[in-house]
Amino acid sequence: MGLENILPTYHRSPTKLPISLNKLCRSKERVLLGFVCFGLVVACFGTVFFLPELRTGIALPSLNSVYKVYEHVQKVGPEFILQLPPLAKDDIHEGKSQQHHGQIDKPDFHLLEDQARLRAKIETEERLELEQNQLKVLPKPMIPSSKSETGVSGTTQPDGGIKGESSVTVRDQLKNRLPMVQGGGDLEPDIRAKRETVRKMMKHAWDNYATYAWGKNELRPISHKGHSASIFGSGNFGASIVDGLDTLYIMGFMDEFKRGRDWVEENLNLTGVSSELSVFETNIRFVGGLLSCFAITGDSMFREKALHIAEKLLPAFNTLTGIPHALINIGTGTSKNYAWASSGSSILSEFGTMSLEFNYLSDVTGNPVFRQKIEQIIQVIKKQDRPDGLYPNYLNPKTGRWGQQHISMGALGDSFYEYLLKSWLQSAKTNDEAKQMYVDAMDTAVGKLIQKSNGGLTYFAEMKFNRLEHKMDHLACFSGGMLALGGTHLEEPLKSKHIELGKAITHTCHESYDRSSTKLGPEAFRFSDAIEAKALKSNEKYYILRPEVIESYFVLWRLTHDVRYRQWGWEAVQALEKHCRVDGGYTGLKNVYSDEPTQDDVQQSFFLAETLKYLYLLFSDDELISLDEWVFNTEAHPLPIKKVNPLYRGI
Repeated sequence: MGLENILPTYHRSPTKLPISLNKLCRSKERVLLGFVCFGLVVACFGTVFFLPELRTGIALPSLNSVYKVYEHVQKVGPEFILQLPPLAKDDIHEGKSQQHHGQIDKPDFHLLEDQARLRAKIETEERLELEQNQLKVLPKPMIPSSKSETGVSGTTQPDGGIKGESSVTVRDQLKNRLPMVQGGGDLEPDIRAKRETVRKMMKHAWDNYATYAWGKNELRPISHKGHSASIFGSGNFGASIVDGLDTLYIMGFMDEFKRGRDWVEENLNLTGVSSELSVFETNIRFVGGLLSCFAITGDSMFREKALHIAEKLLPAFNTLTGIPHALINIGTGTSKNYAWASSGSSILSEFGTMSLEFNYLSDVTGNPVFRQKIEQIIQVIKKQDRPDGLYPNYLNPKTGRWGQQHISMGALGDSFYEYLLKSWLQSAKTNDEAKQMYVDAMDTAVGKLIQKSNGGLTYFAEMKFNRLEHKMDHLACFSGGMLALGGTHLEEPLKSKHIELGKAITHTCHESYDRSSTKLGPEAFRFSDAIEAKALKSNEKYYILRPEVIESYFVLWRLTHDVRYRQWGWEAVQALEKHCRVDGGYTGLKNVYSDEPTQDDVQQSFFLAETLKYLYLLFSDDELISLDEWVFNTEAHPLPIKKVNPLYRGI
């Protein structure tokens, strides 16, 4: 067969021009070629119709289409996360690793979304666990006392919910609105492990108290028996139980909490008891601790017990001025002051540290008498001229005049200033009187008491009869956190000034820890040309498990997220474990500068209420007992902020 018998693509004429294909092709061949052409047309049309990139004129897949594919993957499997392949050994060249596909040196937005989703899942599970624990503790579900507490109205449904305009259940409302009071673990494994260490410390302290001193006020962890300081009188009032309950609840120790709650219900009763108690200590530990448990759980038993105890304290206010005495016999109702306190004066840090508990108690019981007692105290204080604008530590309850001219941000003065600030915050910033008193007090105290050592350490000195004493108490170390907290709510220039001052004071208090052999701080430390941030006298060298330095670490961490505060807190944990932990609990030390310090054999109730709680929250998420929703009383019992926190439970 010659070439002329093969179907040609084209045929050349003598003039070298193409001859029409229709004239040369046979009929069958024309049909076959037509099918091929029709198929190509259909394929092209389908491609244009089904691929959005080609419909819009884009020849290659766009970046948006890649994102759309990723979104579809997320919908199909929300927890589907692709891991990067590990680097092979032969990928390492000259100390540098080759970059694999998808491996970038900037944050991957996919990873960030996955982390956010994981965080949300953890928080949801923790909130559900909280609700389940609340149901275990309370005899029946919490029913809000008014519409305003929940923002939901309607009728009760068979499933226990309330059907209203929003058609959602109370459980859904609680899950969306309740402040976080349990859970709150950090996403970082190292931080979670540190928090778990603190939790185990609480377990060790509580279990030994329950074993050797149940129902007593405090524990002697070496002697394995109960202990009671004079502030508790002669009775066994379970101070460690009441002080530690909210810490147990926050940490999730529900069995231990239930046992403590039952003890309070069955045994905490001051009727018929003849014992002399400290009005101040009973208020901050018992009234404050019980009100905190009421706010957190909604269990009305705690509110009724707080009311019962506070009513026993009221006769102490029956003075000519309304300034309460320091001590009261709860059996007879008679009260008095300490003889050593400036000729029988009342103490500023005691009568000035009742507003948070008494104002809240009036709001949750409907009894105005407690708020009235606080208002009377404030009016008496405001009437008195202050020497150089400062508040002396003593006030005579008969005359309403100041006693000895001793001014201190530490013992005898400390929490008065704290409660001015927190009364303003607790009122949702409506108590302008408390705010102005705080601002004025800090303006004068900072101007006259703040000093800087030769080594650059900032501290609050004390003033006695117009002369400075360059000594700072461990108790005064709370002021670092107080100033920083107050600064965040004040306007400039006070805002920046107070925050920076709070940081500087907290740094000084850390130095008092770091310059001791045990890495725990002394009861007081001094400044001179020869010494800085160290104790001189033997009665200043002890450490009784105090919380004030750690309290400022916690507050500064929450406000700044500067990692140094967590590092300093962990140093304190390690020091406590090394020097204060014993088989029977935790003990104080008699000399923090000794390599082998003598232990004092007392586990203070505030170690459970304050020191361990602040350490636990230091290593927790900011939402757990948020500073935006709670104020801590001076015993670290969280009380809700009015109009901000739905757990306020006011009547």
